[in-house]
Amino acid sequence: MAPPETLPHEVFQAVRGPLRLTRAGMLAERLVRCFWPLWSVLIAALAALMLGLQDLVRVEVVWGVALALALAMLAALIWGLRRFRVPTREGALTRLDATMRGNPIQTALDTQAIGGDDAASLAVWRAHQARMRARLAEARAAHPDLRVSRADPFALRYVALLALFTALLFGSVLRVQSVTGMGPGGGGLATGPTWEGWLEPPGYTRLPSVYLNDITNAALIAPEGAQITLRMYGEVGALRVTETVSGNPLPEDGNTATAQEFTVVQSGTLSINGPGGRSWDVAMTPDTPPIVTQTGTVETSYDGEAAIPFSASDDHGVVAGTARFSLALSEVDRRYGLRIDPEQRPVIEVPLPMPISGDRSDFSETLIENFSEHPWANLPVTVRFSVEDAAQQFGTAADQIMTLPGRRFFDPMAAAIIEQRRALLWNRDNAPEIGQLLRAVSHRPDDIFRSAVHYLRLRTILRRMGNFADHGMTDEQQAELATAMWDLALLLEEGNLEDARERLKRAQDRLSEAMKNGASDQEIAELMQELREATDDYMRQLAAEAQKEAEQNPESEMSQNQQGMEMSQSDLQAMMDRIQQLMEEGRMAEAQQALEELREMMENMRVTQGQGQGQQSPGQQAMEGLAETLREQQGLSDQAFRDLQDQFNPDQPPGQQGQQPGEGQQQGQGQQPGLGQQGQGQQPGEGQGQQRGEQGQGGQPLEQDLAQRQRELRDELNRQRGRLPGQGTAEGEAARDALERAEGAMEGAEDALRGNDLAEAIDRQSEAMEALREGIRNLGEAMAQQQQNQGQQGMAEGTEPGQQRDPLGRSAGSNGQIGSEEGMLQGEDVYRRARELLDEIRRRSGEGQRPDAELEYLERLLERF
Repeated sequence: MAPPETLPHEVFQAVRGPLRLTRAGMLAERLVRCFWPLWSVLIAALAALMLGLQDLVRVEVVWGVALALALAMLAALIWGLRRFRVPTREGALTRLDATMRGNPIQTALDTQAIGGDDAASLAVWRAHQARMRARLAEARAAHPDLRVSRADPFALRYVALLALFTALLFGSVLRVQSVTGMGPGGGGLATGPTWEGWLEPPGYTRLPSVYLNDITNAALIAPEGAQITLRMYGEVGALRVTETVSGNPLPEDGNTATAQEFTVVQSGTLSINGPGGRSWDVAMTPDTPPIVTQTGTVETSYDGEAAIPFSASDDHGVVAGTARFSLALSEVDRRYGLRIDPEQRPVIEVPLPMPISGDRSDFSETLIENFSEHPWANLPVTVRFSVEDAAQQFGTAADQIMTLPGRRFFDPMAAAIIEQRRALLWNRDNAPEIGQLLRAVSHRPDDIFRSAVHYLRLRTILRRMGNFADHGMTDEQQAELATAMWDLALLLEEGNLEDARERLKRAQDRLSEAMKNGASDQEIAELMQELREATDDYMRQLAAEAQKEAEQNPESEMSQNQQGMEMSQSDLQAMMDRIQQLMEEGRMAEAQQALEELREMMENMRVTQGQGQGQQSPGQQAMEGLAETLREQQGLSDQAFRDLQDQFNPDQPPGQQGQQPGEGQQQGQGQQPGLGQQGQGQQPGEGQGQQRGEQGQGGQPLEQDLAQRQRELRDELNRQRGRLPGQGTAEGEAARDALERAEGAMEGAEDALRGNDLAEAIDRQSEAMEALREGIRNLGEAMAQQQQNQGQQGMAEGTEPGQQRDPLGRSAGSNGQIGSEEGMLQGEDVYRRARELLDEIRRRSGEGQRPDAELEYLERLLERF
């Protein structure tokens, strides 16, 4: 391209401004790309001086680093000068022309190569030239490209800038002058002695450091524990330091050391005496110890989990805390198993929960722990809360005496076992007395245990306890027995609802049979009273189960229906009064029909705990399958227990097994549970001539027959585990793990049965049943969580207007109106559906954000129904 001086005047005038800016941008590009190492070294050196690094090392090191930096800067300067070229106006013109469409500057300098004699061709060329010159008005300066990432692939320039920003935040420009006093001919000899000082508060205060050279007033506030650092430059002894804030005695004429450090522990004065010296009155801000107090009341859930609220505060924040529980022996009721002195046990020390985020200077938290299995559960203890701050100061709350929260057991046998477990952990010398008491309370097992396996586990515990006590019980054996007694008590306690349901069914069957056989009025009155008591017990256990479910899953359907179950008890009593009145009047057919209605209502109440409307979901089918597997496993365990009895009593006739022994028999040979009913030791359906302990089905030994049945049950459980819903959720995975443990226990039981080790087989079957129960509970939690996520509002059947149904089950017409000609709830359970509607009305009436008119309407519905 021709030089700018040869451009036509009108062209040069149009692009003169953008041309200058483009050339300036090109100059900036070349300066940055050629001299970035030079200014990076300069910035790094300046940052080091502002941070005062030269004051932390010897003078020789400072001069060595200075020489290295000087050589680096010289090399960077030479490197940049060799690569630097001043941009020319021709180059700027070329770049500017490249930024415009059609290169109009180059076109303005071009001449027509051919067709100069042709008038038409010449006219076209001139029109083209005019168009290109008109575009010159659109000229804009080219943007400079200041990126040097290719020349600096490691981003060293940014490292230098980061060091400079750090120095601006935490350093001072005044520190740069300290380097002039190092070495001969420096500023230190010319101006006299100088000094520098810093006050650094403890890190936990989150306060900034203070550069004392910048503090000109005489007052200085320092937190307790702050570190003061002083550096003296110049002639030694020219400056002297006197202070009274560290609590350490100093010479009367002061300290002349060139480097001094001390900690602020009290208010006082700080003085630097000499040329350019300064003095401050230091006011120390004390660091107060933290404070902790127990607030509110202790809440305990049904499973013994305790929630103990507390609050803590500190001026700079609490870092940790502990709660210590020690036995208040003077407050213990020293009777029964607690008469003798307890064994020495360490205090319970639990870390206090701290806020994960936010300010810890003043907060309230809740300590949540479960102490149910500890020997001191439900006994008086002394609790002491203590917290610690960052300065390692401790704050302790006043000791309080409270009852250590623990789980309560309502089943009489479970409560007795837990009480004797506490006596065993109190002192192992109680073992003989514990064995006598438990044998005494379990001498009639049919009235106490609902399964023979439970009684066998108690007998095993008592036998092992006696053996351990005879040979000196160790700590491991004591802990093993305590764990076994706890597991047995849980097994007995959690079966209350099922027991109450069986008792209710038995009372209903007996009353129905008495009405059919024409029993006397006295017999019917006694059976009616038994039905009332069984119904009350079932409703009480059902309410307790609902309360447990509500505490575990507050949003579950059971917790919402709890109030409805409590209110329906009066209806049940009214129905039983009606049944008794009909029987007294001799209207047995109507009484039998009313009893069947009562039976259906109680069954519906049971179904609503885990079943929904219409076809069962996969989760409900899995629950029923696992429940059936648990029942079959219970039957196998009972059969194995009867076989074990036959081995110990080979001469006793099969028809006499399970009878109550006489007083002359040895302890531990009492009547076994479940063996005094129905066929005297036989399960329903067993043949009277079957020889127990000798042969099973098909002529095989009975143990091999039981092992085969155990194998089939394990295969069935494996199939159910593969189809278990809830995959991906924590509850679903927990259910799978529990079923996997159950399958392993079943495999161990199968091996023990093939080896004719019935005692080991029963133990493994007990473990399998425990794991099955845990899996069923986890699966129920997974189903409840799934129902909560799906929601229960606004769900209508079908998508077409004619297919939608209202909450009463009526179809909607094509225009959205509800028809009432068809029967409502055909094929539905009317009692269950009515209760669901009533629960929904109650739930909506409790939502305060609904309109007042709707709330009044809901209240009128509740008053009516």
